[in-house]
Amino acid sequence: MFVKIGRVERYIHEKLEENKLHFVLIDPDDTSPDEASKIAKLCEEVGVDAIMVGGSTGAEGNILDEVVRAIKESSSLPVILFPGSHGGISKYADAIFFMSLLNSRNPFFITGAQALGAFTVKKFGLEPIPMAYIIIEPGETVGWVGDAKPIPRHKPKIAAAYALAGQYLGMRLIYLEAGSGAPEPVPPEMVRVVKSAIDVPLIVGGGIRNGNQARELVKAGADIIVTGTAIESAKSIEEAKVRLKHLREGIKA
Repeated sequence: MFVKIGRVERYIHEKLEENKLHFVLIDPDDTSPDEASKIAKLCEEVGVDAIMVGGSTGAEGNILDEVVRAIKESSSLPVILFPGSHGGISKYADAIFFMSLLNSRNPFFITGAQALGAFTVKKFGLEPIPMAYIIIEPGETVGWVGDAKPIPRHKPKIAAAYALAGQYLGMRLIYLEAGSGAPEPVPPEMVRVVKSAIDVPLIVGGGIRNGNQARELVKAGADIIVTGTAIESAKSIEEAKVRLKHLREGIKA
């Protein structure tokens, strides 16, 4: 039976025909429903393309549900779950990145958590979007929690090999992750080598704090830029708005 691409994934592909995309990641462990609501409104106002919700620790249960509901009530943007494990599933979201952490040392993060969460995804009627998740040095919290063997920043061909393997395994998106709050983003040269090896959209996240960094990654081949900490660390909505606009200008340039 042929698996049809769902509404959110189709939206991503259609938008990519026009320009590169910007997703904002909201971590329920660090963001209250009220704060998430304000961020969602701001994201839609400045032209962010989708909102991801999830985190490495504590992003599940009622906390997750409340944040997703607050976002849905405040914005018409697609809400895509970005689960740290099988507990990071909410019936209120539109879709879920059904991701496998390919360079984890622990099979749980490659297929175990996915098996535990699969029936819940089906029960809730969520749209699963298969994604290969690859941790790049330093990896930060997600690298530690996911027991990853982070790919060295100066070894782009290793990242490309994992990415191509993910594509051949049937993953329809590839995500290179330096880790939330990383000192620097994934190196542009690594992005360039990975993009040259694959035929599916490439997502890059972690350590991206300004439009100049985003612009370099897009030039190197990133199709979707994910930012989170840069917005969460803003001291006011006004500051967050300025940062979002600068990031968007870099991505859409």
